[in-house]
Amino acid sequence: MSKSLLVEYIPFKQIEPVNEQMANQYGVPSGLIVQGVLQRAGAKNQNGRVYPKNILDREAKKYQKEYINQNRALGELDHPESSVVNLNNVSHNVLKMWWENDDLMGAVQILETPAGKILKSLFDAGITLGISSRGLGSVKELYKESAVEVQEDFELICFDFVSNPSTHGAFLRPTNMNESTNKQTKDYTKVNDIITSILCDSGKCRILPWE
Repeated sequence: MSKSLLVEYIPFKQIEPVNEQMANQYGVPSGLIVQGVLQRAGAKNQNGRVYPKNILDREAKKYQKEYINQNRALGELDHPESSVVNLNNVSHNVLKMWWENDDLMGAVQILETPAGKILKSLFDAGITLGISSRGLGSVKELYKESAVEVQEDFELICFDFVSNPSTHGAFLRPTNMNESTNKQTKDYTKVNDIITSILCDSGKCRILPWE
């Protein structure tokens, strides 16, 4: 089987900015830390994929050893169509991972990079965001479950923050299905204003289309 780029979207929950106790716990000086579910094992997601827990656990241990323990578990703001993490777009660093039943949990530090400042501004403004895993692997059809199962050749690359998670409930905060179109339009306008302001401050001011 040939490997493909596999991306999945999972819920995330913001916690308080780093205080002295948390800084000591995670070994970071300051900033914003968020935590929540990084990936879910054994359940069909909205992309129709199932990740067996043994495969996800294997990759989590590998990621812990090769990336988190070496303080280089970096991720980007939005998914690129690439299997390589682009340092120009890095926004955060995974500090810790642990299991809660079938949920792979994580704590993530928002960095003081250009993309990280955009991400922090979106969190500060209360914009709904999600987290997404990126990996390479093949899948096998599960006809009875109307799903596909990720196979043993799966390799975890990183976790990215995204604006349009596709997994049910895969947002930082739950959306209100009764919200009006005007309210949603205002949210997109707020995001656009934040990003435009940051780009202007950095001398790269341009209008970003939201269509």
